[in-house]
This record gives sequence, structure tokens and C-alpha cells, in this order.
Amino acid sequence: MAERRYRVFVYGTLLTGEDNHDVVAPYVCAVCPGKVNGRLYSVGPYPALVLGEEGEVEGEWLTVTEEGLKAMDELEDYTEGQDDNEYERVWVRDVRQPIEGYVYVYLPEKAAGLPVIPSGSWRRRKEKT
Repeated sequence: MAERRYRVFVYGTLLTGEDNHDVVAPYVCAVCPGKVNGRLYSVGPYPALVLGEEGEVEGEWLTVTEEGLKAMDELEDYTEGQDDNEYERVWVRDVRQPIEGYVYVYLPEKAAGLPVIPSGSWRRRKEKT
């Protein structure tokens, strides 16, 4: 029986070459650049995505094994059905290509008061826009 695979949009420290990519790297089967609608906020050492806000956020679609999804859930402190997760795991579609999958998002009320990353890109967060 083939192992289940999951597509997950990442936009911060899980991106290829970023600080936490090694958490998921052993479980990555494929990587594809992408964008989703929303706004990116800085929580300091990592970003937070809020859906339903104007803008586009750059990232990568990772195709991962079930172990990879579990490792990402653990890193993001996400437990299905729990009310006090820092991030929620929800379904999202890419803006420009027919790709969809999971993404870890902040709730809008949690992002209130956090600085916006105007570029929509964690990798380009220090650029002046």
C-alpha cells in the first residue's frame, strides 16, 4: 500500500534553506513555488499568515509523507480539534496554479498589532517597499 502524501504551503522558517526546513526535509517528496492570498505578519523569529486579507504571500508547496505532516504539526504546536493552537491547519488554494493543500495560519485577532511584512515574502522581509 502506498504511503499517504500531503501538500502543504510553507511561507517562513520551513522554506527550503530556512531555519526549520531540516524538521521536514527528510519527509519532502517534492517542492514547488507558489503564492496564496493573505497577509504576512512578523512574530519576530518567524512569520504568521492571515487568510482573507488583501495581498499575496510567497512560499513553497511541499509534498510530504505522513511523518512529515506530523513533524510540521509538532513544530507549529498544532493539535487537531484543540482550541488553543498557536496556528490552525486549514485548506488553501494557490493563487496562480491548480494546486491546493494545507497551510498553517494565524487567526486575525492573534495578528492584531503585529508588524506586516509588506513584500509578502519571508525571504525578502528586510527589503524596503
